[in-house]
Amino acid sequence: MLKKLFLTILLFQTITALAQVKTAKDINYAYNAKAESSLNVFYNADQIENKPVLIFIHGGSWSSGKKETYWWLGRNFARKGVVAVIINYPLAPDAQYEKMADDCALAVKWVKENSAVYKGSSDKIFIMGHSAGGHLAELINADPRYFNHAGIKNPIKGVILNDPFGLDLYEYLTTAKKDSFYFDFIRTFTSQPAVWKAASPLNYVDHIKNPHLLLYGGKTYEAIKLQTPRLYQELKAHHIPVEIKEIEGKSHVPMISQMILGGNDLYEEILKFIHQFD
Repeated sequence: MLKKLFLTILLFQTITALAQVKTAKDINYAYNAKAESSLNVFYNADQIENKPVLIFIHGGSWSSGKKETYWWLGRNFARKGVVAVIINYPLAPDAQYEKMADDCALAVKWVKENSAVYKGSSDKIFIMGHSAGGHLAELINADPRYFNHAGIKNPIKGVILNDPFGLDLYEYLTTAKKDSFYFDFIRTFTSQPAVWKAASPLNYVDHIKNPHLLLYGGKTYEAIKLQTPRLYQELKAHHIPVEIKEIEGKSHVPMISQMILGGNDLYEEILKFIHQFD
């Protein structure tokens, strides 16, 4: 009887928590009416002010993906007291990496200017990216050009990279097999090695000032297993607060899809990081 009562109370609490999560959909952050420049905001309809804000940039090899896929990530973070913003950005072949990064920076600018509407703090903005989204998150954070283009100073309080791909694109593209993935990436980064270097976040570590949480899978791509620890070592050498964790048994896609479950351990890791620096 007590067990049944407990389960009923737990179910009621879960439904109540879900009901409190609100979504503001399809907001255009670039003021151009294009779906590729839009975002969704997930927030808890309570009275708590100045919550931390997490902006998520999806992966998809710079050529696929959309914000709608990650509604569960937004809802899970909102339930845990974080204002979550899931963004779209232009994709290849219609755009190359600089346009993608420029739009991601504009999304961050919009969040800084509007987060208070959703009870978020403009001084507690964190950015998270998976795969190609991890590359773009670190690129706009590390290379000053993109926030300069957006007309603001870098407002990012901390960076969370989930299995980031492309931290050193020059290294990857000069050694990678000339397969379908290679030619897909060439659409985004051209065939010019100088562009590959310019697009590699690891070349801008000198500009990084904010804390980082680096997560990568034990069964992910070799390039990620090589370059993520390298970023960790570079940040440590520059005396930047940084944590790194290898998630055993996880390959590339499951590194993000495991977070469909709100009780996944990565939420605890990320929230601990956010509250340490918010």
